[in-house]
Amino acid sequence: MTTSSAGPPPTPAAGTAETNETSTEDVAALRDEVTQLRAKLDNRGQRAFALLAFRRVTAAVLIAVTALALVASVIGLWGATTTLNTNRWVSTVAPLPKDPAVATAISQYTTDQLFGSLDVDQRLRDALPPRADFIVGPLVGQLHDAIEKTVNRVLQSDRFQPVWIELNRRAHEQAMAIINGTSTVVQAQADNVRIDLLPLINQVLQLLSDQLPTLFGKKLTLPDISSGEIPPNLRSRVEDALGVSLPANFAQFTIYDAGKLKVVQQTVVTFKRGLIALVAGTLLLLVLALLISPRRRRTVLQLGLWLVVAAVAVTATLRAVRGQVLQQIPEGVYRDGAAAAISIVTGVLRTRGVQLIWLGVLLALIAYLVGPGRIPVWLRQHVVLWARAAGRWTRQGYRAVASRGPALTERHLDALRIGGLVVAAVLALILSSWTALLVILIVLAAFEIGVTLIGRGGVRASVGKA
Repeated sequence: MTTSSAGPPPTPAAGTAETNETSTEDVAALRDEVTQLRAKLDNRGQRAFALLAFRRVTAAVLIAVTALALVASVIGLWGATTTLNTNRWVSTVAPLPKDPAVATAISQYTTDQLFGSLDVDQRLRDALPPRADFIVGPLVGQLHDAIEKTVNRVLQSDRFQPVWIELNRRAHEQAMAIINGTSTVVQAQADNVRIDLLPLINQVLQLLSDQLPTLFGKKLTLPDISSGEIPPNLRSRVEDALGVSLPANFAQFTIYDAGKLKVVQQTVVTFKRGLIALVAGTLLLLVLALLISPRRRRTVLQLGLWLVVAAVAVTATLRAVRGQVLQQIPEGVYRDGAAAAISIVTGVLRTRGVQLIWLGVLLALIAYLVGPGRIPVWLRQHVVLWARAAGRWTRQGYRAVASRGPALTERHLDALRIGGLVVAAVLALILSSWTALLVILIVLAAFEIGVTLIGRGGVRASVGKA
């Protein structure tokens, strides 16, 4: 009989515990590594987010500065091309005498100067008997009004226009010579730049000498300057004709004070240098903002909005400055004339401001409509649908006209011809210019030829079918 004895139960090997400890250490190391990698990823995400936010803020600031610089550049270019250029300045102020408010102000000023120098009140008292002194006041008033109307008429006449242009050309050239430091007159005499209205008074005196010869007691002999040529001895010739000595500043108003020469010279030099830098800087800022921006469409949208804000703000500022300038002028005729003159001179600048506002609105609108928003997407989808529908309707209309138009035209050819003539006659009465009349004639001729050819095509089509 064979007997078997069971051995002792198996015991874990000695290396098993060591293996478990190693596995635990590996898992812990892996966890630490994962934690470190997650921390690095979080840091990278934070840095990327911070960089993105920095780019957004920087682009927004740069585009706001760009809009302000663009508006300032437009103002600077207008100033450089208008106020610092003699030809442009003369063409800008040329319409001033035609404006009623400006003409009224100049007329009143000129009339007051003329009355003060001629001493009209005393002349009337000397001409009338002592018992008629009571009518001197009313006569002076009526004579003042008559002379003022005469001055106004001379101002707005075509004969005075070349004189006015020459006056402003001389004054502007002298002012620019002072500003540029090339005027020997100002350096030697510390003079001022003035608009001299003596040529206007010369023209008025000629007219008054013909209308009111008894006012001067003789026929005045004065030079004819209607061509714009102003003689250098005009003052002495007017004094000789009137028999009086005119004050040094007679009929003159200062447009530049030589006492501020250094300040103006430095300002103009700085302005010219700064304008070039401003225009170049505006372009550089725009390019830099678009390069930095992570979303250029939004940057363009911001540019449009800032353009509107900047143009409106600058317009309001210039309007406030204009109001302060006008407050320094006596209220009434002179202030109204100055306001009208400023409006005429700055007319181009106001137009540029309106154009900038519309440009900003257009940029912002286009940038918004091409974006991913719900409303732009809906609009784009419907525009496509409307365009397709319009295309279908156009094709259908063309087919209908092509198939039925010649026959209808042939049937109503006379009525169409007469209707074209009637419409052309009405438009010719409404639009009375020669250019409009020429355009109407050309369109009428094209219309008559067109309906005639279409009508003949309808006749040929009906004959072919028969």
